[in-house]
Amino acid sequence: MAQSARMPLSVVVGTGIVVLMVGGALLAPWIAPYHEAQFIGGVWDLPSATSWLGTDNDGRDMFTRLLFGTRTTVSIAALATAIALSIGVSLGFLVAAVGGWLDALLSRAVDVLLAMPVLISALIVLSVLGTSTPVLIGTLGLLEATRVYFVARAVARSVGGLPFVQVARVRGEGLAWIIGRELLPNALPPLIAEGGLRFCFIFLFIASLSFLGLGVQPPTADLGSMVRENAQAINFGLFAPLYPAAAIGLLTVGVNLIVDWLLALHARPTGHGIEL
Repeated sequence: MAQSARMPLSVVVGTGIVVLMVGGALLAPWIAPYHEAQFIGGVWDLPSATSWLGTDNDGRDMFTRLLFGTRTTVSIAALATAIALSIGVSLGFLVAAVGGWLDALLSRAVDVLLAMPVLISALIVLSVLGTSTPVLIGTLGLLEATRVYFVARAVARSVGGLPFVQVARVRGEGLAWIIGRELLPNALPPLIAEGGLRFCFIFLFIASLSFLGLGVQPPTADLGSMVRENAQAINFGLFAPLYPAAAIGLLTVGVNLIVDWLLALHARPTGHGIEL
């Protein structure tokens, strides 16, 4: 039996973090005091009434850059996650429903892709195709779809062994009916949780690529590149690089708190001894 849907304090905190940060990012063009590329002072000026968090390495407002940087990183991560889920879930459910040679062929192909570390794969693709935002989104979406594929396949095969799916097969229902009406609705909880985790991985991965200089390119604000650009401020006892680093950590923690609750909420034993 599913656990109570009452939200614990950790989920309230996680939801508050996500709503505050994502809301601020979405409203950045209206609530930011300056343009993201506008120069307003000297290098690493201290916080003041005109610049709440001080300025960055080029004299731009740090608070404004944080808002736009979060907007950029979250948008790319969300789009890449949507691509990963769409491709991974579609293929995973298809092979689980069809099985046979299609399952063996596609699973072995995905195994080959997974054999290479995702960072190396991304560096190769981005070095060849460039680091434009569409290329970045497509690359991350396709690479992470391989991870989603095996999760979706395992979940679909677990649900596919339950009696109501077998009854649908006996009734002569088509493949589209079985996937859309039988498998997918009963597999949503773990897939939603996987989507949250995948968003966190992609979000951190984008920040890592930007820190290495292969992600979002200047002058567009991005959390990873903001850490790299302001890293030298630590030598002077300034907090400039800690602001974007804290934003990365806070959003990741917030999403994980929500995902952990969803996993616990929907974890339940089935008649086959399988947890979903």
